[in-house]
Amino acid sequence: MTDDGRGASSSIANLGTPEVARLARDRRVAQYTCSVKKAKDKIPSTDERQRDDASDAAAFEIEMADVVRLRPDARGRLRSVRRRPISAPPASASSDDPVDGLDEDFAAAGVDRREIRKLKRGDYPAGDRRDLHGMTAAEACATAGRFIESSRQSQHRCVCIVHGRGLHSEGKVSILRARVREYLRSHRAVLAYADAPRSDGGAGAVYVLLRK
Repeated sequence: MTDDGRGASSSIANLGTPEVARLARDRRVAQYTCSVKKAKDKIPSTDERQRDDASDAAAFEIEMADVVRLRPDARGRLRSVRRRPISAPPASASSDDPVDGLDEDFAAAGVDRREIRKLKRGDYPAGDRRDLHGMTAAEACATAGRFIESSRQSQHRCVCIVHGRGLHSEGKVSILRARVREYLRSHRAVLAYADAPRSDGGAGAVYVLLRK
């Protein structure tokens, strides 16, 4: 160790504890001040930022120098804008619409659905008809079942069952229509059914095509 090093060490050794702590604190403060100064030197000044902005603007003008503005259309035409079509509001339910989401027609498996159109057009004349008005749902289904069996024995190909539209029922919902048509779907003798022709009751009755 040099004489200067031994002198510095001797000077520090001769200092008391408070003097050593103060010397360490002053050294840390000096280091922090130096770091802050270096950080400030790295931040560009306002003048430098303004010069950079001006340089960018000049470069943009140079790039856009060859761009020519389009002249306005002499006819005043505007480019058409495609707009999404506005969906039409749902049509109000008519008396001939299905009730409670029930299908208005039915064809058993393997039966040509053109038979449904024939029923609606009245191509199959109804050999007999049964009115279920005034009955409960259970009575109506039982009556419809007996009517179908007797109609088959009479060799009727098509029959008409009147269940009504429910216009006078609570909520304007025909319970008989829903229950009777549900029953007809499960009957083994029913090949197809559809709303009766308008001339014979429309949605208030059902034409039923029976097995031979």
